[in-house]
Amino acid sequence: PRPPRPRKEPQPLVIPRSAAEEQRLRLERLMRNPEKTVPIPEKLNEWAPRPPPEFVRDVMGSSAGAGSGEFHVYRHLRRREYQRQDFMDAMAEKQRLDEEFQKKLERNKMIAEEQTAKRRRKRQKLKEKKLQAKKNKLEQKKQEK
Repeated sequence: PRPPRPRKEPQPLVIPRSAAEEQRLRLERLMRNPEKTVPIPEKLNEWAPRPPPEFVRDVMGSSAGAGSGEFHVYRHLRRREYQRQDFMDAMAEKQRLDEEFQKKLERNKMIAEEQTAKRRRKRQKLKEKKLQAKKNKLEQKKQEK
């Protein structure tokens, strides 16, 4: 005979009213047992079509003279090829958009650096002007004495 399993204490039913409350409840549940490992989901791999075959044995078309079942085989091959081409087009578009975004980031960074440098020069100029005015004032006081 096995010893009886320890009973879990019943938890009150709390219905979250907002996303923040739901997050808080999840965190509380996780922190009840800090030693327990937390499953972290891995990034899902992006779907990619099967690569085209290296060597095609049954070269066929949807022409007359083919058997009645051959059309369906041809149709599936054609659909798979169109899917592969659409995937390649989508990847090229994504790559183009990524490059544009990186260029835009670089351009914005350059503009920000130029503005920062311009403002730095202006601050330096004002600082030098104040120092010069201070020196001139001291020299005038010396001359008056």
